[in-house]
Amino acid sequence: MAVQINPSILSADFSRLADEAKAVEGADWLHVDVMDNHFVPNLTLGVPVVEALGKATDTPMDCHLMIEDPDRWAPAYVEAGAGSVTFHVEAAAAPVRLAREIRAKGARAAMALKPATPIEPYEDLLPELDMLLVMTVEPGFGGQAFLDIMLPKIRRTRELISRHGLEMWLQVDGGVSASTIERCAEAGADVFVAGSAVYGAEDPDKAVRELRALAENAAGTTGLCGHQAAGR
Repeated sequence: MAVQINPSILSADFSRLADEAKAVEGADWLHVDVMDNHFVPNLTLGVPVVEALGKATDTPMDCHLMIEDPDRWAPAYVEAGAGSVTFHVEAAAAPVRLAREIRAKGARAAMALKPATPIEPYEDLLPELDMLLVMTVEPGFGGQAFLDIMLPKIRRTRELISRHGLEMWLQVDGGVSASTIERCAEAGADVFVAGSAVYGAEDPDKAVRELRALAENAAGTTGLCGHQAAGR
C-alpha cells in the first residue's frame, strides 16, 4: 500500500494559486475542492480555475466535487485537466454511469461519502471506482477537527476493498494532520488530503514529506513511493 499525500488548495492563498502549487512539488496530487453553495454551504471555484491551475503545475489534479448534479458537471472537470474526479454519492443520480463516463474520458473515477453515509449499501459499486473517499469531517469548510468516529468506517471500507480483491485507493479528507494521519493509515487509508497541515506550515513541501513519513511508518509501507503509485 503506497502512501500518497494530496495537499488541499482550499487552504492555500487563492491570490497566488500557481505559486502555492509549486510550493508542494513533492506532493502526489493537488486536491481541488469544488463547492457550489448548494450541496455544501460554501462557494469556491469551478472549471475555469481548474483549467488555469493545470497550466501552472505538472502535479496532477484530484478534483473533489461537493456540488449538486455531478452527473451533469463532472465530465467538464476531466476536460479541464483533472486526472481524478470525485463525486458525492449523496448527490449523484446515476453513480455507476457517472463513474464509467469519468473513466471513459481518461480520468480516475472516485466516489465520496459524507460522515453519516455508510459504505455497506454501495459495496456493489466498488468495482466501478478507482478510489473511495471517506470524509472525516462534514464537507464544506477547511480547518475542521478530525472525527475519530470515522476510523471504524475506514477499516470497514478497507475490508470491503480487500474482500473484492480490488486495486482501489482509499482516501481520507478532513482534519488530517501530523496528529491524526497515523490513525488513518493504521485503519487502512492510503491517500491523505491535508489542507492547513500543509499550507499552514512554514515549509509546505517539508510538511508533505513529514506527513508521508508518518503515514508510511504507521502503515508499515516499504518500496514504492507515492509518486510511483500515482503514475508520475
